[in-house]
Amino acid sequence: MINDNYLIWLNSMATEAEAAREARAKVIAAEGEQKASQSLKKAADVINSSPVAIQLRYLQTLTTISAEKNSTIIFPIPIEMMHSMMK
Repeated sequence: MINDNYLIWLNSMATEAEAAREARAKVIAAEGEQKASQSLKKAADVINSSPVAIQLRYLQTLTTISAEKNSTIIFPIPIEMMHSMMK
């Protein structure tokens, strides 16, 4: 017959192990977020350094959207362009 103290000890060990796994998972998730933000920063730097880069990215996004078989694609027009059209 298993002693009640042993079951209590076993339960506390399992709880401690679960807490340790959750802590490791949080660290891994935080490291992933950090790497993702660094990649976004690098991408923003590239786009900022080359005016053509943002246009290419825009066209790539439109290509991706059109591949998804959407029936409507909305093209955003800069406000500056709208002002020049109205004159």
